[in-house]
Amino acid sequence: MSEPPPSPVDLDLRLVHCFTVIAEHGHFGRAAEALHLTQPSMSRQIHRLEQQLGARLLHRTPQGSRLTEAGEVFLPQARALLRTAAQAVARTKAAAQPSRITVGYTTGIIITPVVREMRHRHPDVAVHARHLGWHDIHAALLEHQVDAVVSRLPFPTDRLHVTILYDEPRVVIVPLGHRLAGKEQVTLEDIADEPVPRLREAGPEWSAFWRIDPRPDGRPAPDGPTIDAPEDKFELVAAGQAVAISAGLNIKGLRPDLTSIPLHGVEPAHVALATRADDRSHLVAAFRRYAQAQLTGPTPNSPAGCVDS
Repeated sequence: MSEPPPSPVDLDLRLVHCFTVIAEHGHFGRAAEALHLTQPSMSRQIHRLEQQLGARLLHRTPQGSRLTEAGEVFLPQARALLRTAAQAVARTKAAAQPSRITVGYTTGIIITPVVREMRHRHPDVAVHARHLGWHDIHAALLEHQVDAVVSRLPFPTDRLHVTILYDEPRVVIVPLGHRLAGKEQVTLEDIADEPVPRLREAGPEWSAFWRIDPRPDGRPAPDGPTIDAPEDKFELVAAGQAVAISAGLNIKGLRPDLTSIPLHGVEPAHVALATRADDRSHLVAAFRRYAQAQLTGPTPNSPAGCVDS
């Protein structure tokens, strides 16, 4: 006769969350302040969690707190548990509210025609548009903050379904007084010695594409100043400290003191629609169909300056 399965551990997720906040701050007082609790209340909650787990998780010291060996083991599991719980809640809410879809987009991308089409064809559906930072795309989809995203590649695509909608030529952005301003097109040789800004938190794939680093001959792209936000690059370019590689042709719609020149001989930028690979929502499928029909590239007079690259 087989034994019955073990009973699940009765873990209170609020206590688990308290533990992760203390681990992040390394101090009971600062963690209690972040959670709007008193220190005695925080201590009681951690004690309850330790009783539930049968292991001590934290050592308190005059300088703050540090994880025990058991705490070091439990921390990544605790974070994963909280993420899983959040996803379970989001998926359940999504299943209970099938008449809602949230679509993300990044700077320089226009999704209005598709949103309008969704609202026209599905008048009972709440269609929301949400702006995202380029580095938030993957998490926003997997955490069910949005149901679809339209953005320029590259971005992480694991566990996502990605459809390329259209291509945009890459361009070099320079100030109006630059030696290259006014040219019909330029090549990488023309900007071989021009510094290109480096985005501090950009991953290697993003930097490789938008800085063309390394160059086809193996040389690294010249380093320009490091920036914290993509938008900062335009100020550097206007000041003559760097050039920028971007997408779209009408930068003057954003900055009249800058001009863009087509960059010949390089792969274009790809504008793509991303959704969760396991999403079977009929609304997401409809949005994909409308996006493929409606989003076919910027019109010649549109201000298509890529400020997220």
